[in-house]
Amino acid sequence: MAPGEAWVVVGLDNGGTKNNATLLDASGRFLVDDLLESPSRVTEGPEVALPALVASFEDVLRRTGIARENVRAVGLDTPGPASAEGVISSRGSTNFAHPGWSNYDFRAALEARLELPVVYNNDGNAAALYAHYQLFGPLAAQRASISAIIGTGFGGGVIEKGHVIKGAAGFAGELGHVHIPMHGLLEPGQPLPHCNCGFDGDAESVASLTGIEKNLLPYWLSRYPGHALAKAESLGQAAKLVRAYGENGDPLALALFEQQAKAVGRLFTIAANFTDPDAYFLGGGVVEAAPHFRQWFLAKVRENTALKEEQIRAARLEVVPDLDKAGARGAAIAALETIHGH
Repeated sequence: MAPGEAWVVVGLDNGGTKNNATLLDASGRFLVDDLLESPSRVTEGPEVALPALVASFEDVLRRTGIARENVRAVGLDTPGPASAEGVISSRGSTNFAHPGWSNYDFRAALEARLELPVVYNNDGNAAALYAHYQLFGPLAAQRASISAIIGTGFGGGVIEKGHVIKGAAGFAGELGHVHIPMHGLLEPGQPLPHCNCGFDGDAESVASLTGIEKNLLPYWLSRYPGHALAKAESLGQAAKLVRAYGENGDPLALALFEQQAKAVGRLFTIAANFTDPDAYFLGGGVVEAAPHFRQWFLAKVRENTALKEEQIRAARLEVVPDLDKAGARGAAIAALETIHGH
């Protein structure tokens, strides 16, 4: 593509270990099918990570033969916590623990380096936006959706009429930190789960890898003395192995994942009575599992989502598609929306 021809936007997904880049043309067609990953180097601080992200930007143009002059804007997504404008929290996070990230304006720094407009979203919002547009296509601007993405933590996003709801400070859509009812979810004598954010009994304290390690697994191992997972070198290692046990029908693992499904269902029930969306999306490792286990988990989520008859007819429960590429693609969609003035 030569300078002066049809313009494009670049989507950049910045993660804890990898950057991923994509391209979207003015018509909404993605020009990159595969993952274009490179080291993010975020643990080394912004002075190293920013050039690495610029290199990812340059790499996707080189691989696709797009001239830099044809790039109209850049979409950026990162893990949180960060403001709606892309300023990394002063509290830091797992991905931004280096002291140089405290109050770092990531969006503005990338914009200054590239000399192009940069549109920012957190990674949960970007993935939610991509899922929304993939499902609804031309009707995306008329629909609403909620996305819950279970990983190390519990990310998510709220989309209304095709737009990400960010809120005044940028923390809208932090579904993992919504308190959910624990009665009937916890077993008798099971401790109230604690979240890294400081809350007790929020969705992330149950439905996340961290929740498994710190809250669920210690309890369930006490109920299954002698279980093979107790021989793992650490609870963290055991937590990473639980899904494979669940896929094989292990009773401990299934009991644990049923609690996670209840937590997600109760969160979606809150959403049903708050935003009443057209679709509920679920993403993360638990739905990237073997098909039979994924279907079992989704069925448990549906069973624990209390919808009215009208809502059951109107709404859908879907899996976030292409989750490894969803962040970069959602970031690109957000940039394209901005250009189109939506």
